[in-house]
Amino acid sequence: MQTSTATSRASDGLDRFVYEWLPDPGSAVRGVVHICHGMAEHAARYARLAQALTDHGLAVYAHDHRGHGQTHPEEADRGFFAADEGWELCVRDVGDMVARARERHPDVPLVLMGHSMGSLFVQDYLGSQSTDVDAAVLSGTSGKPPAIATLGRLIARLERMRLGNKGQSGIIDAMSFQDFNKKFKPNRTGFDWLSRDEAEVDVYVADPACGFLCSVQLWIDLLDAVKRFTTDAHQREIRNDLPVYLFAGDKDPVGENGESVRALAADYEKAGLTEVTCTLYADARHETLNETNRDEVTADLLVWLDKRL
Repeated sequence: MQTSTATSRASDGLDRFVYEWLPDPGSAVRGVVHICHGMAEHAARYARLAQALTDHGLAVYAHDHRGHGQTHPEEADRGFFAADEGWELCVRDVGDMVARARERHPDVPLVLMGHSMGSLFVQDYLGSQSTDVDAAVLSGTSGKPPAIATLGRLIARLERMRLGNKGQSGIIDAMSFQDFNKKFKPNRTGFDWLSRDEAEVDVYVADPACGFLCSVQLWIDLLDAVKRFTTDAHQREIRNDLPVYLFAGDKDPVGENGESVRALAADYEKAGLTEVTCTLYADARHETLNETNRDEVTADLLVWLDKRL
């Protein structure tokens, strides 16, 4: 696998950090996968998956979102998209990255993949630009927001008044990450909800670019966006023949132990999508690609991709 990094200038002047993983020289590129990482992590964490994909003849790209990784390494900007239209800027970044990958590999299929928050960017993007990709993969995702999300939107706005838009709210953290972790008591760390593999959790905890508190403005951006792009009207805008693969652990609190993931798959089918696949892994938690059964998860993903390529 050939590994390199680059920056890509956004229309607002931001330099977005991009990882590039390519098959070994002389190997044919069968397709492209662009990966959108999740909240409070970064794209470099997907190098192991990229190795498996490049071994399979796929070119792999991933970018650090605004407020994450090397796109915003400064502590003051970590976990903050923008003062205004931050979510829209991030979705626009996804579109730019798809176009960038197309320019480099114009004659092969392109798959857009997102994990967790990254999968939400992908869901939003597909409502207007599904014709620009050949397939989509959603990992650790969720569908229509639960009722408590309405309370979360209110609390986030109250916390912005108290802390400012870059403020970090312990109340929101308690309602999200801490609440996820309570389901796995007794807790060894604050992030047991990510994986049953303790070594993988420890790597995450030790990484200063992971596990940070995000800004209240990011939470407002996310909660407002989810309410909009999970509507039936938005989902009906996705082209019917787009292959979509959803996979998650059935003990993932983000996907409500699989219930929200299954509901999203059903919503897509109701919207007219004809090729929706949903896989739930028994006892797996949020990061199935870093779980104890990650080899099985990766192998299943490769089989699904092979059928689309």
